[in-house]
This record gives sequence, structure tokens and C-alpha cells, in this order.
Amino acid sequence: MHQHKESNREKNIKIAVFLNLGFTVFEIIGGLWANSLAILSDALHDFGDSIALITSFIAEKKAKQPADAKRTYGYQRLSLFSAVFAAVVLVSGSLLILTRAIPRLFFPEHSNATGMMALAVVGIIVNSLAMWRLKQGQSQNEKVLTWHMIEDVLGWLVIFIGGGLIYFWDNHLIDPIMTIGFTLFVLWGVIKNLKNTLNILMQGVPEHINLAKIKGALLALKSVEKVHDIHVWSLEGETDVFSGHIVVNEAVLADPELINNLKKRIKRVLKNLHIEHSTIEFEAKGLCAGPNCQEALYQASQA
Repeated sequence: MHQHKESNREKNIKIAVFLNLGFTVFEIIGGLWANSLAILSDALHDFGDSIALITSFIAEKKAKQPADAKRTYGYQRLSLFSAVFAAVVLVSGSLLILTRAIPRLFFPEHSNATGMMALAVVGIIVNSLAMWRLKQGQSQNEKVLTWHMIEDVLGWLVIFIGGGLIYFWDNHLIDPIMTIGFTLFVLWGVIKNLKNTLNILMQGVPEHINLAKIKGALLALKSVEKVHDIHVWSLEGETDVFSGHIVVNEAVLADPELINNLKKRIKRVLKNLHIEHSTIEFEAKGLCAGPNCQEALYQASQA
């Protein structure tokens, strides 16, 4: 099952690479022909996306390697570094676009509105195909790359509308205005995704995990007295990991069969809450050590 996920990731990114890289060349030619800064800016943006996609493809291929003595969790986290690189490329490209678009507000140039609209139709179709492929994935890398494709589709939609406005109004300020607006929208999306990626790299609790819900579900199990020292993090935004101390009665701890049954129930609960890998340490109620355990027991006694 896990290998199947990895294979799908690699296939999705590979298709997106070919679509995006091929279309970048088409954009450059079309942008020069239409004399549209919005299209040329999007070409630069797509070129950055292509670099990020190629890096992602290499990272995902490496991430398929199984765990070994050096990397006991495997190489899945490589996709996170690729996601950070993709975000950096996108931010850099967006800032470069702004330096070209702002001067055109004061010195607008004529754009071929009909050509802009024709190129936009092709752009919407190609980028929608790439977005659809990547949207099927769940890793943080695929989420960041999916955002790249979504913003490309929206960007081409804006270019199509802008081309129509230029055609009917003959106002060439529209081209730099929509370029600036689109670029600011891109920066907002990238920063949001980068924040989530950095949270995973810092081993923060994943956005889709409710820590309080996990604690409540564990405490609801029969024989569980208290839980403490809980840690939840994610390898790459898809594979979530749990470790924690479970405090039980001494009688339960002394019975191997009861402990094994309890462990199975705990892992079942965690699995239902999206935890794929868990490490559990059982402790006797009267023997657990450490300030976190003692505080947990004190809170239980006061409840």
C-alpha cells in the first residue's frame, strides 16, 4: 500500500513536469508575440515551477528507497525539502515579476488582446490537466505543487478576462495591474504552504491532527488511567507518527494478555485518527516517573 502511494506520487509529478516544461516554452513564444507582460511573467513563473517539479520528481524517486541503518524512518522527508525549494523558487520569481510589472503602470505598452485570450484558453486546459493529476496526492510536496498548478489555472483565467477587457476598452494598464494582483495572490498562497511545510520540518503537530481528540480517545479506553509525554508529528505531511506514555493499573501491567489487548485497541484508535506509526510505553500508576507523569496523576486526582 505504501509503495503504491509512492509510485503514484512519482507518476503524478512526472506528468506535471512534462506538461509544465513544455508549456513554458509555448508561453515564452506566445508572450513575445502578444507583447503581454502578464504572459511573459507567467512564463517565468512556470519556468520556476518546472525547476521545482523536476527537483520534486528526483526527491520523490529517492524517497521511495526503504529504511536502512542510516535512515531508520526512510527517505520520505526528502519531499519536504523539495517543497521548501519549490516555495523559494516561487517567491523569488514573484518578486522578479513585481520589479517588471510596476514600471509598466507608468509606461504601459500595447498588448495583443486576441492573442492573450487564445493563449489563455490553451493555458487553462494544460494547467488544469497537471493540477488534476497532482491533486490526487496527499503528501506535503504534492500539496505545494498542486497550489502551483491551481494558481496557474487562475492566472490564465485572469489573463483571459484581462485580454477581453483590453480588446473592448483598449486600456493597456490592465496588463500590469492584473500581473501585480495575481503575483500578490501567488505570494499569499506560497507563504501559507511554506508555513505548513516548516511546521512539519519542526516536527510540529500536523494541521489535520487534533491532539486533544487523541488524548480523549485514549483516556476513554478501559484500563487507561492517564496519558502523558505525547508527541505527534509527520514524516512528509501524509505519514503521521505518535509516541506516548500510557499509565495503567499495576494489575493490568502484570498481565501480558491484558497489555497486548490494550495495545491493539490503542493502535486501532490511533489508526482511525490518521496515525500510521505509533510507539507506546506502558507505565504502572504507582511507579511512573517524571514531572509530566506526576502532573497528569495530580490532575486526575483533582478531577
